[in-house]
Amino acid sequence: MPGIKSYNRDMAIAYAHKWALSRNPAYFDFTNFGGDCTSFISQCVYAGSGVMNYTPTFGWYYISSYDRTASWTGVKYFYNFLTTNKTKGPFASEVPLSEVIPGDIIQLKNFADIYYHTLIITEIRGPKTPDYILINAHDFNAQRRPLATYNYASYRCLHIEGVYI
Repeated sequence: MPGIKSYNRDMAIAYAHKWALSRNPAYFDFTNFGGDCTSFISQCVYAGSGVMNYTPTFGWYYISSYDRTASWTGVKYFYNFLTTNKTKGPFASEVPLSEVIPGDIIQLKNFADIYYHTLIITEIRGPKTPDYILINAHDFNAQRRPLATYNYASYRCLHIEGVYI
C-alpha cells in the first residue's frame, strides 16, 4: 500500500492564479486541439501534489504533447483517474457542492448530457452556492469567475483527498 501525503491547496491555487490568463510554456497549449481546460487543471493539481502517475494508458502524467495520458487532458479520463486512483498521484471523491473547498475541482455537464469543462475552485466568498464559488479555468480564460456565470445543465465536484506517494 502506498503512503499518503497532503494535497497542497495553496500551491494549486497559486499556480491557478499565476497561469489563469496565460499559458505556461512548459506545457503544450491544447486550446485549438479540443481545449486546454483539463490540461490547465491537471497542471494546477500537479502543482499541489508534486506526483504524477506514469502508468501507461490509465495513469496521469505529462511529458510532452505526444507523451501524456488521456487523463491529463480529457474531462472524463481526468475524473476516472482521480476517483479510482489507488497507486500513485492525487486521488479524489465526488462530493456535493456543500463539501468543496478551495483547490477542489468542478466539472460542468452540458445539455447534451456530456461533461465538457474542468475548473478549479480558487475562492469561496460566502455560502457554498454557484454565486459565491469562484473558479479559474482555461478555454475562455477565467480568474475568480463565479460558477453561476457559466451555462451548464449540471456539475460534479471532486474533493481532492490526498496524494499517494
